[in-house]
Amino acid sequence: MNRRQFLWSSSGSVAALAASAPATATVLYGDRVVSIGKIRPDARDLWVRSADLPRINEFEVKPQGACRADMCIPLSRDLRSGEWFNLTGFARKLHQACVSDSGVWSFGEIPLIRGDFYQTRVAPDFAVPDRQGRVVHLSDFRGRKVLVVTWASW
Repeated sequence: MNRRQFLWSSSGSVAALAASAPATATVLYGDRVVSIGKIRPDARDLWVRSADLPRINEFEVKPQGACRADMCIPLSRDLRSGEWFNLTGFARKLHQACVSDSGVWSFGEIPLIRGDFYQTRVAPDFAVPDRQGRVVHLSDFRGRKVLVVTWASW
C-alpha cells in the first residue's frame, strides 16, 4: 500500500467514525440532565456550542475565559473552535471526572468549586517565618493583596 492509498483509507475510516457518532448528546452535570441538540462529532471529546454552556454547567465563554459568577478560568486555544467549546477538555483542565457511553456524558464535581475557600473567598490561614525569623500569618494581611511564593526541594 502506498502513502496515498493509506491516507485515503485512513481518512475514510475517520469520516466513517465521525459519521457513526451521534449528532446529539445527553449531559449529566451535577443534578442537571441537559439534552444537547447539536454537537460536533469527535471520537474522543464532547464539543458543544458555546451558547449551550450556561445550560450545562453555568459557565459562560467570555474574552477572559470561561466564567461562572465572579470566577473566570482562562481558556487555551485548543478548547475553542469558532462556536464550539471542548467540554471534556475543559473538564480535564479542571481535574474533573468525566465518563461517557452511548451519547451520554456524565461529569463529576469540579474540585476548584467544591472547596470551602471558594465559598467564603478566604484562603486558609497559615504561618511561616519571614527572612528575619519572625512568624507571619497570612491572616495578618487580610484585606490586602498578597503574593505567596513557595518552593520545595523535593
